[in-house]
This record gives sequence, structure tokens and C-alpha cells, in this order.
Amino acid sequence: MQLLQPEEEIHKLLAFVTTNEASDLHLKVGYPPTVRIGGHLRRIDSPKIPDSEYVEKMIEAVMPPGKRELYDQRGSVDFAARSAGGDRFRINAFRSEGQMHAALRRVQSRIPDFESLHLPPIYEKVIMHSQEGLILVSGVTGSGKSSTLAAMLKFINANRSMHVITIEDPIEYAFKPDKCIISQREIGIDVADFPDALRFVVRQDPDCIMIGELRDRETMLAAIQAAETGHLVLGSIHCNNAEQTFSRILEFFERQDHTFIRSSLANSLRAIMVQRLLPGVKEGSRFPATEVLVNNSIVRDKIIREEDEDIPAVLHACRDEGMRDFTQSIFELAEKAWITHDVALDYAPNREALQSRMKGIDTAGQGLISRVRK
Repeated sequence: MQLLQPEEEIHKLLAFVTTNEASDLHLKVGYPPTVRIGGHLRRIDSPKIPDSEYVEKMIEAVMPPGKRELYDQRGSVDFAARSAGGDRFRINAFRSEGQMHAALRRVQSRIPDFESLHLPPIYEKVIMHSQEGLILVSGVTGSGKSSTLAAMLKFINANRSMHVITIEDPIEYAFKPDKCIISQREIGIDVADFPDALRFVVRQDPDCIMIGELRDRETMLAAIQAAETGHLVLGSIHCNNAEQTFSRILEFFERQDHTFIRSSLANSLRAIMVQRLLPGVKEGSRFPATEVLVNNSIVRDKIIREEDEDIPAVLHACRDEGMRDFTQSIFELAEKAWITHDVALDYAPNREALQSRMKGIDTAGQGLISRVRK
């Protein structure tokens, strides 16, 4: 197999990414083109990219005018391009050891819903009944936060008449208008950074604002203020559980501001939804373990009184309101035989508590798992 001319090769590779539902394409001198499928990197059966000139010609074939000059000045440039098949790609070309490399991310047009993501009914219920306020999707990198936010926007788009503005880095799902007007803004392409985008977002008449990542004081404060002024605000934050999410938020602010921030959160917060992706029984499958904190009168009191350590007990006590902790969620995944018992115990925050719950499903569960594997 031989490489085509660079201008032809890049379009062939973009088509390959779409056909194989890859999320990313990496072009690096001395390596074959490499794609990411299902979270794993896989080298394409193709010759190695020979030199930087070949990469440059590939990228310049899809690069908008003026971007090459920025690359030469800065050593890195972001831009968007559309393939012949209609998929949109977010592209970063960057210099490494004097050579041009590139990372291309496919912006997905097929939006997941709550059911396809295997999320519990409380996710839809919270979105359905939230006209304003702050909804946080929390978890570590690679836990599916972007997909969950996309499912929330899909539900809003299908069921409400709203002006939705998203601020993302990068845009991962491309939305088409249904009942909503949707304006998607990408950091580095449509706007310089999150603070700049958020500085003017309320002047753009939004009903719903989605912030791809709440990463600093400016973005968090803007999210809280927008939620307090009657907007529905969705955002993601990197945390392991609901209790730690409060600690993470407060880390952005000086200690003397904590009372004010807690009061604002108590009034504006609607829910914190934390998730982790666990490997499923079938090879390559993954399922979300979820922890959901819904802001009720008990939670509001705990936030104001700085009693975050009581959050795990609240999650357990308020299950009838849809709240759930990771132990309950992991138990349900094992009960459905979507994950093995070993995986359940490996990911359990409280191994002993989960073991005591799982005793009743050992025999039936293992039999079902064996059938699934076959």
C-alpha cells in the first residue's frame, strides 16, 4: 500500500475516520496515521508518514486562509474543516522538534440520548423540571461528561423553545435546531477563551448556557451568576464524587468569599451528577456508574452550614427522590450483568458495603454473565 498525494490522502483519512466512527486522527512524522476508536489508539494499515513536508501539504489542503501564518508565528494553530462527507473536524496543527504534527477531532453529528448512554431516569427528570439554575456534570477525564451534556442538550432541543449558547473546547457534537436556536462557540476558533466568551454571553439573550468545562474562578463565578439571574446553566467539572465537587468549587475562591459562594450555590444549584465509566462484560463496552445529588431543603442546609461531609449520608437517605451513590449504581450494573463482580468490587468506593449487597446476586448474576460472554 502506498500513500496517495497529500491532498488526496487527507480526504481519504477523513472518510476513514467517519466510516469507522473514530473520534480522533493523529498525524505524526515517522508513524502511520493513527485513529482513536472506543477510547483506544489504533494505527491504520498504511505506510509511515515520511516527513514534515508531507504533513504540511495534507493540512494545508484543509486549512483556511491566513492560518498558516499563525502557525509559523506561534508554532500551533486551531481551525475547523469539513470533510467531503459532511463531517466537521476540529484540527490542531502543532510544531514538534521542528516538524508539523496534527490532531484532528471529529465533531459528531449523531447525538446520544439518556437511554443509549445507560443513564438513570433521574437525569431526564432533572432536566425536564429545571427551567433555571446550575446543573453540574462531574467526573475525571474520559468519564463521558461531554456525552452526558450532549444528551441533556438533545432533550432540551426536542422539548423546549430556548436560545441555547454553548462554549466548548472543543465542540464535540454538532447540533441541528429542533425547537431551540443553538449557537455553538469554540474556544480558539470562535472566541479567544472561556472568560472572554462568558463576559458577554448574557448579552446574547440566552435561555440556556452550556459551559464545556468549569476550570477556574472566572468560569465558575460566571456560571453561578448566570444561574442566579434566571438562566439554565449546564457545565462540567473534574471531581471524583459529589462531596469533592463542593471542595473543588470553593478552591477557585478566596476563603473570605466562601460564605457568599455557598449561599449562591444553595439557591442556584439544581443537581450534581458524577459519573465513572466501568468496563463492561462485552469486550470494548463501558457503562456509567453514577452518583446524583439533587438540591433539596436538606442539601441546601448542608451547603450553607459547611457540612459537606454529610453528603454521602444524604445520598443514601434520599433515594426516593432519585438520589444515588456509587455503591448503589455499581450494584445495579452488576445485578444487570453489565459488569462483572470483579470489576464492581475494583471500582467500589466501599468494597465491604458492596460485597454485602451483592451476596444475593452471586449465583444468578454469574450465570447471566457467562451467557453474555458466549
